[in-house]
Amino acid sequence: MMKAREEKLRARVRSISDFYHQRGRMPSFSEIGEMAGLRSKNAVFKFVNKLEHLKVLERDAKGRLIPGAIIAAPVKVLGTVEAGFPSPAEEELVDTLSLDDLLIQNRDATFLLKVSGDSMSGAGILPGDMVLVDKGRAPKSGDIVIAEVDGEWTMKYLRKRGESVALIPANPNYKPIKPKKELKIAGVVTAVVRKYG
Repeated sequence: MMKAREEKLRARVRSISDFYHQRGRMPSFSEIGEMAGLRSKNAVFKFVNKLEHLKVLERDAKGRLIPGAIIAAPVKVLGTVEAGFPSPAEEELVDTLSLDDLLIQNRDATFLLKVSGDSMSGAGILPGDMVLVDKGRAPKSGDIVIAEVDGEWTMKYLRKRGESVALIPANPNYKPIKPKKELKIAGVVTAVVRKYG
């Protein structure tokens, strides 16, 4: 009886995980109810609380469902690779690691943006890349920031010298930007994600 219940729970968690990985978002309460075969809102609410208790999912500051460690599937870490001269390597499972845990420090304050334009190519950020932005981090000189300058959005290095503030591109074809009226910094870039193929 206990084993059958565990299998049922595992299957339901797998359904939620598949949904998350296929659609890039967590299912709603009603979608979870459909997947789990639960008809009443109360049953779904109790089930979601159980999943929260098991750390399958969590809630953000606004109460929205976000994936827990089980859904944000970890990837195997097989060791290191030499980027200089080739060296013999053996595949060995060192650990597992969730990319969320590696790349995101402040889940509630982090968002993704797709890059267009090549003004940051010298920093290794190319058109089509995705950047992770932490809006909770205090920007400091030298950080790559997402900023609204005089009503227009851009991504550049932040440079502060005394009272003077400028946004510096990482491509010599572009000029530094000095705000004429207003500069609002939306967040600090913490990681770049590039997919090959």
